[in-house]
Amino acid sequence: MGHSNASGDLSSEMEVDAFRRLFPLRFYEHHLAESIRPDGRALGKARDTTIELGAVASADGSALAKIGLTTMLAAIKMEVMTPSKESPDEGCIAIDFHMPPICSPLVRPGRPAEAEPVVSKQLADTILRHVKHFYGHSLLLDYFFKVLYSGMIDLKDLSLVSGKAAWMVYLDIYCLDADGSLFDAALLSAIAAFSHLQIPVVSMNDDGKLIVVSEENGEKDIVNKEKRKLSLNRIPFSLTCVLHKNYILADPTAEEETIFETLVTVVLDTFDQLVYLYKPGGLVLAFTSSVQDCIALTRQRLKELQKILDESVSGMEVD
Repeated sequence: MGHSNASGDLSSEMEVDAFRRLFPLRFYEHHLAESIRPDGRALGKARDTTIELGAVASADGSALAKIGLTTMLAAIKMEVMTPSKESPDEGCIAIDFHMPPICSPLVRPGRPAEAEPVVSKQLADTILRHVKHFYGHSLLLDYFFKVLYSGMIDLKDLSLVSGKAAWMVYLDIYCLDADGSLFDAALLSAIAAFSHLQIPVVSMNDDGKLIVVSEENGEKDIVNKEKRKLSLNRIPFSLTCVLHKNYILADPTAEEETIFETLVTVVLDTFDQLVYLYKPGGLVLAFTSSVQDCIALTRQRLKELQKILDESVSGMEVD
């Protein structure tokens, strides 16, 4: 009797899996009607999220962020540079987002992933740039895009000597597992890496050049001895949702993004101000009520992520 039940359960599981592969939209709609997703989450609930600070020992700041299976590794390296004449009292930040073939079977060696430049621009716009509103609409593509300055990092904090020396910050983010909500995980890893960042101490050598202080070169003519941490203001957190009919699914997996296609990404800062709103086409129009619902879900998610980040920072060992 037990063997018969086991065989029946196995057969049932195989039938469900086959139905899911052949008719994915119908499979999901059956679950949505019950206000639950195949992975057991409520429609508005994000996946389990973790942050590990100091994941790369050789970096000045680093973090490993996971949202569900989606995994991002962010690492920061800093170098002394000569600031531009236009901005003599400011440093510079360069952001690169990478999707190696190991992150997804859809990414092929020698061929950049389609999402790579998109996420790179989203990160730069959210962290660095000040872009005015842009709205567009066509019969073939509904497009809604809005960016405001997040104000997370003041580039003047990266200045060392006015007009002569400033920090060049290189932020590299590597996607290790791409299972949906790539921008959300990438932004979280970037914020965590900046939170972990320890600004190196620099001194002036005999040639008048600034060098990073180490055990070998001593501590002569220290320039920034008191400046060890980078101040972060108005930290942005994001949430991506998928729209389908009257349903809104928070933090979609890669499968959900493929099935439903219509995405809306909202970024709010810790002052509850809208930083970024992005809808790259899709079959479903983003009506005002849908956008408001997405913002409300993002507001809840911000509190969750802020708590996770604060707990990681408080548990970090200070050098």
